[in-house]
Amino acid sequence: MILQLDQYAVMGHPIAHSQSPRIHTLFATQTGQNLEYRAILVEPGDFAAAARTFHAAGGKGLNVTVPFKQDAWVFADILSARAERAGAVNTLIFGPGGVRGDNTDGPGLVRDLTVNHRYPLAEKRILLLGAGGAARGVLQSLLAEQPAQLVIANRTADKALGLALRFSGLGRVSACGFSELAGRRFDLIINATAAGLDDAVPPLPDDVLAAEGWCYDLMYGREPTAFVRWGRAHGAVQSLDGLGMLVEQAAGSFHLWRGVWPETGPVIAALREG
Repeated sequence: MILQLDQYAVMGHPIAHSQSPRIHTLFATQTGQNLEYRAILVEPGDFAAAARTFHAAGGKGLNVTVPFKQDAWVFADILSARAERAGAVNTLIFGPGGVRGDNTDGPGLVRDLTVNHRYPLAEKRILLLGAGGAARGVLQSLLAEQPAQLVIANRTADKALGLALRFSGLGRVSACGFSELAGRRFDLIINATAAGLDDAVPPLPDDVLAAEGWCYDLMYGREPTAFVRWGRAHGAVQSLDGLGMLVEQAAGSFHLWRGVWPETGPVIAALREG
C-alpha cells in the first residue's frame, strides 16, 4: 500500500533560494507527519490562478512569500485578526469551510528575538525600515511587546504614514521618510525592505544606531546580507539575518496545518551548518 502524502508548498518570485522545503521536511520528520512540501515559482499576476490549481490538485496549505503576501490576503475567504489588520497573508489553509489566511511572520520575528536571542523588546526604541507586506506582517506583534516607540521609515513617507495610522491603536507608532532620520537614535533597527535583493541598504545616517544597538534583517542568505554587514560596520552588538525568523514563522504555519509545534532550535542549527 502506497501512503499518499499531504501536499504543501511555498509560492513566490523568486523562489529557488527558499529554505522552506527543507525546514518543513525536517519538521515533518521530527514530528512524524506524513507530508510533502515543495517550492513553486509563480509569475507576477498569476498568484490566484496558481493557488487555485494547487488546491484543485489536493493541496492542503500554502506558504506565501515575496511578492504575493497581499495577493494572498485578497485570495483568502476567511482572515485571522492579525492577517486582517496586516493586509498581508503568509499562510493559507485549505479546508471545507473555505480558504483561511493567517500571518505568522510577526510572531516568528518576536520569538526569534526574545526567545532565541534573549532580546527584550519592551521599552526599546525600534526603527522599522520599509512599509510593504513584510513590514505589515510584523507590526502588530512588535507593538504587542510595548516598545518605547516604533518608527516606520520608508522612501515614500506617505506610505509609511498610512501604515502607522493603520496600526496606531496598538501602540506608539509613527512614520517618516529616510531623510528625516538625521539626529535620531534607535536601539533596534529592523530591515523590512527589499533592498537586499540588490545587495543594497536603505539610505541611513551613520549614527542612527544607538550605543549597544542591534540590527535585524528580515532577509537571509548563505552569506551575510548587505544590511547585516551594515550593522556590523556600525557597531551593532548583534547584527542578525532572518533565518531564525524564517524557521519560527514556518513553525507557526506548521502548527496551523498539522496541530503540532515542532522544535525550532535543531532546525535553525541544521540550516546554519549548511
